[in-house]
Amino acid sequence: MLTILLGCSLVFMVQGFYSASDDVVELNPSNFNQEVLQSDSVWLIEFYAPWCGHCQSLTADWKKTATALKGIVKVGAVDADQHKSLGGQYSVRGFPTIKIFGANKNKPDDYQGGRSSQAIVDGALNALQTLVKDRMSGRSGGSDYSGGGGGSGSKKDVVELTDDNFDRLVLNSDEVWLVEFFAPWCGHCKSLEPEWAAAASAVKEQTKDKVHLGAVDATVHQGLASRYGIRGFPTIKIFKKGEEPEDYQGGRTRGDIIAGALDLFSDNAAPPELLEILNADVLKKTCDDYQLCVIAVLPHILDTGAAGRNGYLEVMMKMAEKYKKKMWGWLWTEAGAQMELEASLGIGGFGYPAMAAINARKMKFALLKGSFSETGIHEFLRDLSVGRGSTATVGGGALPIINSVEAWDGKDGELPVEDDYDLSDVDLDDNFGKDEL
Repeated sequence: MLTILLGCSLVFMVQGFYSASDDVVELNPSNFNQEVLQSDSVWLIEFYAPWCGHCQSLTADWKKTATALKGIVKVGAVDADQHKSLGGQYSVRGFPTIKIFGANKNKPDDYQGGRSSQAIVDGALNALQTLVKDRMSGRSGGSDYSGGGGGSGSKKDVVELTDDNFDRLVLNSDEVWLVEFFAPWCGHCKSLEPEWAAAASAVKEQTKDKVHLGAVDATVHQGLASRYGIRGFPTIKIFKKGEEPEDYQGGRTRGDIIAGALDLFSDNAAPPELLEILNADVLKKTCDDYQLCVIAVLPHILDTGAAGRNGYLEVMMKMAEKYKKKMWGWLWTEAGAQMELEASLGIGGFGYPAMAAINARKMKFALLKGSFSETGIHEFLRDLSVGRGSTATVGGGALPIINSVEAWDGKDGELPVEDDYDLSDVDLDDNFGKDEL
């Protein structure tokens, strides 16, 4: 009986939190485009994982929110553990993540409010009010995925490639290109066109214009089609500098294309820079610019020497490379250099090397409990990336005062030189040092 109950419980968890009888719309890669992206409505969407305790706690309030907003604001949910492509498309790094899809469906806003049904409803109504004001002022509040001129989902972000510009734009570029070879009469090409245009706009923004989507009319530019062995339409190929082009094997929805492009971007991007905390600006900028900033407090240089410190920094750089898709910030400081920072993170005075990951928007942090090694840090960051692990509030509820310090010069430390004392003129008693009974 216990086995049966456990089995039923596991099946329930796998199937998710919501059913057809709820007012919450279950979303997945098959219906997300039609339900959300092509909708003129405001959508409030929860990205969750069935194993996440915070997600389980939110379920009742989420259902209550959906019922309260029925007919006013659409409320949906995505099992991002099962549908990883959707989670990746919208940079979901932890659970639950709530996003508001308003006027610009390409750029949903992160919901930062409370998790009670009343707080969520208030946030949704504020988003709806913003949409109405935009429409009153003449700004478009509908879908951005028109096939025409304006908007961030327009065809203008798809680069038209020809026999004349292909080599210059694609082959001589240091950046990644996804190129669609199409024929105007091809029905599948016509179906792909709005997906390709919407993906081009999103990819351009999310990769800071480092990955491009282009299109070649293979019936006009037959030389290009022949060069790359195009036999059917549409054919999508990936071009990376110095490598042979390869066939794109992913899905054809905008979500699939965006996810594939972001993977290519991450694979070819340089790892984030590892910065020493030299002043308050370094800490603030890094923690403000990234969802998480990972901070190491390394032993004093006199305790490790240059070789030891470089060993720790090498471990951090390997982890930065491994987790570069997360787009986190990476910082380090020497033990004792930033005592208020250490105190705010509960590190303070012992246990070096230490590591903490800070979410500056929520002023929450987590501490590395395992070893400061590739394995230990990997386990720590892996748990963080899926919403596991315990967190605490940064001491004082704000980033602490940071001292301005000199950058490490890469050398071994030197003990401070003390003054020598000349004892030749000191008059010592002749009996000094003799024991008296």
